[in-house]
Amino acid sequence: MASSWTGERVRLRAVEPEDWTAFMRLAGDARGSRPDLPRSAESYRAWARRQAVTEGADDRFLLAVETTARGELVGTVGSHRTGRRSGWFEFDVMIGADHRRKGYGTEAVALLLRFMFAERRYHKCLGAIFAHNEASLALTRRLGFTEEGRLRQHVFSAGRYHDLVMMGILADEFDGRPAGS
Repeated sequence: MASSWTGERVRLRAVEPEDWTAFMRLAGDARGSRPDLPRSAESYRAWARRQAVTEGADDRFLLAVETTARGELVGTVGSHRTGRRSGWFEFDVMIGADHRRKGYGTEAVALLLRFMFAERRYHKCLGAIFAHNEASLALTRRLGFTEEGRLRQHVFSAGRYHDLVMMGILADEFDGRPAGS
């Protein structure tokens, strides 16, 4: 492994301004699960420019996930909420539809966990996952997450209410690598 940001399948890196077209395509993949207003190409260009200079205050950041084989941007992973005093953070991962079920998401989250637990000294990671999202629930279970609770009818999206499953893992439960490695 060349760096703490590179695994066998993926490399995590900062978002670059020229990534905007890839993110516009990825947003189309996500739109089926959560309807949003249409966005202009310029809004994606502006978003990518802002992300490229974001410093990651309070350990909240978003990283691009690209394949090691071809350098293709396939998704994002990041820490979007933190409780530094108590030592917890929440993660988010999104892999484009054409790239799912290839291990990219699992490896990206494992790299993020390794960094946040070993380098930033967080004690716990949480993930809030739609109950119907079996692929994401399986991803977290592969990494050793445990179901900690369910928020019933917590999010309104696509015309109905959805349960959120709260998944959590403690630093000492994480062995530092994706399952199957």
